[in-house]
Amino acid sequence: MISSTLRLVPVTPENFDAVCAVRIHPHQEHLVSPVVKSLAEAYAHGPTAWPRAVVDGDEVVGFVMAFLDIVWDPAADPEGRRSGLWRLNVSADHQGKGYGRFAVRAVLDELRRRGDARAYVTFHPGEGSPEPFYLGLGFRLTGELSGDQPVAALDLG
Repeated sequence: MISSTLRLVPVTPENFDAVCAVRIHPHQEHLVSPVVKSLAEAYAHGPTAWPRAVVDGDEVVGFVMAFLDIVWDPAADPEGRRSGLWRLNVSADHQGKGYGRFAVRAVLDELRRRGDARAYVTFHPGEGSPEPFYLGLGFRLTGELSGDQPVAALDLG
């Protein structure tokens, strides 16, 4: 059961080990990178990355990272900048309890606060893909690919 103290918090020296300890189901490992890789990417990409621990009470139950204002393909997208969901990891013991839905909605709220009109997400296709999860939250496929991953978008208005 999700508590009333569910929130996203920055990754800090105090919660770093707990955040890195978030482990998804083994059958999902081909679908999403581990948290430690996400934190390395956040470090490498600086202000473009927005990494957060998903915390329920005092317990870290997941990790989410947004990307902020990345340059897309100006030829294909005249606005040329996009923000959205980069990574979502919910601990295997806490999946199916609404934590992922909360984390995505919290990221969408942050993007709205920053003035973004649309949010984007990519995912690995195939068996076990999170595609139904994202489509269930209102994302719609754009027909674009980012590498070999489909791109989906959600209007934030």
